[in-house]
Amino acid sequence: VTLKSEKVIHDCIKSIDQNIPIIIVENSNNYELKKNLESQYKNLKCVITEKNLGMGAANNKGIKLVNTDYVYILNPDTTLEKNTLENLFLESKKIPDFSIISPIHSDSNFPNWKNTLEKDFNKSQPFQVESVDGYSMLLNKKNLKDLYFDENFFLYLENDDFCLRVRKAGGSILIMPNSKINHKGAKAVDSKYEKEIELSRNWHWIWSKFYFNKKHYGFLKAFIEGFPRFFLSIFKYLFFLLINNKTKKKI
Repeated sequence: VTLKSEKVIHDCIKSIDQNIPIIIVENSNNYELKKNLESQYKNLKCVITEKNLGMGAANNKGIKLVNTDYVYILNPDTTLEKNTLENLFLESKKIPDFSIISPIHSDSNFPNWKNTLEKDFNKSQPFQVESVDGYSMLLNKKNLKDLYFDENFFLYLENDDFCLRVRKAGGSILIMPNSKINHKGAKAVDSKYEKEIELSRNWHWIWSKFYFNKKHYGFLKAFIEGFPRFFLSIFKYLFFLLINNKTKKKI
């Protein structure tokens, strides 16, 4: 899934084997991007949504377009190390009952998983975890059946919710240590949109956190944790509008 990600998407695409079909869901009406990408990469199809559907809905759109047993979700600000996909698929064949598998982040200081579910585990072997970050997820469609991302999450925590529901349904989530991925983080959008996007991110984080807590732990927990953040978000929004208006007047 991309949104105004022209500057970073090429490194991601080039790190993927040219024989592997790629579907990009562009969360905008950027037909110029579609034209450029499809002319440059013959194994790629770019789907235009016309408007920003959010991460959950865009992921679902891409998943439903895939007609194979497996689908690999990859954010545009990532790159795969050599043989990552090959190792990932080879290992996945040994564990046919998995629901989600992810390679491990190349920098151990930035783990892309939360809480191992195994008391004694060998980090050189696949191990089960509570959840994985949404920027890299190999999904086993047969085991997930009709389980999709909750489209009420526009941005943030859609992967946490998805992983939690997968485990509640009896599915397993694993990390593959012999497969490595690099993640730039927060670099998936053109820099000229950074201020606008940052404001939007702040709001969506608050909403997603509130909705996640309400959905899984009840309204009271959601309200207690979300109330202070909500007012801070309003302050930041008003401050942004003030600064933005002053800048426009100077121009």
